[in-house]
Amino acid sequence: MICLPLVMFAVGTYAQDQAKTLDSLFTSLYAQKKFNGNVLVAEKGKPIFEKSYGLADEKTGRKLDLQSTFELASLSKQFTAMGIVLLQKAGKLNYDDKISKYIPELSFYDKITVRNLLNHTSGLPDYMELFEKKWDKSKFATNEDIIKEFETYKPALEFETNQQFEYSNTGYALLASIIERVAKKPFGEFLNVNIFKPLGMNHTLVYRSRYQPITIPNYALGYEADESGNKYLPDSKGKEYYTYYLDGIVGDGMVNSTLKDLLIWDRALYTDKLINENDKKLIFNGAMTANGKDTNYGFGWFIKNKTNYGKIVNHSGSWAGYATFIERHLDHDKTFILLQNNLTPTTKLPVDDIRKVLYHEKIMAENLKKVTLTNDQLQAYTGIYSSPDFPMKLKIVAKEGSLYGQATGEGQMPFELAAYENHIFKFDGADIKLTFDLQKHTIDFRQGSMAKYTFTKE
Repeated sequence: MICLPLVMFAVGTYAQDQAKTLDSLFTSLYAQKKFNGNVLVAEKGKPIFEKSYGLADEKTGRKLDLQSTFELASLSKQFTAMGIVLLQKAGKLNYDDKISKYIPELSFYDKITVRNLLNHTSGLPDYMELFEKKWDKSKFATNEDIIKEFETYKPALEFETNQQFEYSNTGYALLASIIERVAKKPFGEFLNVNIFKPLGMNHTLVYRSRYQPITIPNYALGYEADESGNKYLPDSKGKEYYTYYLDGIVGDGMVNSTLKDLLIWDRALYTDKLINENDKKLIFNGAMTANGKDTNYGFGWFIKNKTNYGKIVNHSGSWAGYATFIERHLDHDKTFILLQNNLTPTTKLPVDDIRKVLYHEKIMAENLKKVTLTNDQLQAYTGIYSSPDFPMKLKIVAKEGSLYGQATGEGQMPFELAAYENHIFKFDGADIKLTFDLQKHTIDFRQGSMAKYTFTKE
């Protein structure tokens, strides 16, 4: 992984055309195999830039177009959360109901509420590790199977409910089950009838490509890549690969959509078509833990307040073959949507650069020099690092001449870190930068434009 050189962008004065600058940015990323997908950037609901880069089907050579449909991965969570909000508005449930009211099989989790699931404060462990160890991978798993497996094995909570934030796919899968049990209809049908159709999102649906395959025109197939950069479909890894046997599970993912439909969704969230201002306060403000700490997560959205940009709500998504992102600048009515059908070691979501273009700021690249370190030198950086302000630990290991990082938690994959001068390591695929202090045994962790977190070696 290398930093993009300044010459790629040719960013000049503030008067420079935004669309031209964005096209230069994404053309550069595509040429470096860091972006393959669709992008839309809008101001006050009007697209100022939208374009497709790359192929939808590597085998046939079919190109992506602006009507291509993508798996949204965790962007789906905002629709799951909206489903719960609509049921609450209809008087069918309350946010502070215990989940045992709707899922009595899990009554031993006696403190968890619907709100805790929405805010990721339940303490429930993620289901993926449990299924990796216990599930018969010759069968598809569904949401009901999550309930059955948790009922059987009763995995312990990661922390006491409502004491901290920890992102949990389990919570949103259970929310989908609650929607199905309360509404008495399948999750996908409920979203279609109550959200997609009323808003005119005619190319959005809950779709499980392996569990219930159908033909979708302009579908973007999701690709991974090996260490040499050769692309492959995740299904080529066989039925024991997690994306296959977990394909029956909805709520934490499995909504599929297009750029146009997601812009329709963005516009609807500024109106009262689905929700009122009180609902928006819950959705777009961070929940507080019992000890008064802001989670910076509302109902299906991460929340940020930036000095230069005002209030931002966003969410990313990552699933085998797909990397997605949506961001809404609520104070200035700016929106951008990134849908990629490649998830490889080089995949990049250029969030900071898009923000700078939107606000007429110059795109600057770090001119750091890459370095080559021996295995003995790399060992100085290895270990387990933790921070009281971050929900996961970082495991740093050296292997075959490279340093790898991995966040603890279910479903977290190791990522290779490129070495730079001044004890800096980067993973551009997720815009991660680690700065080590070998004397203090600390890491300064940054991802994108989020706040810096300092981790200390245990």
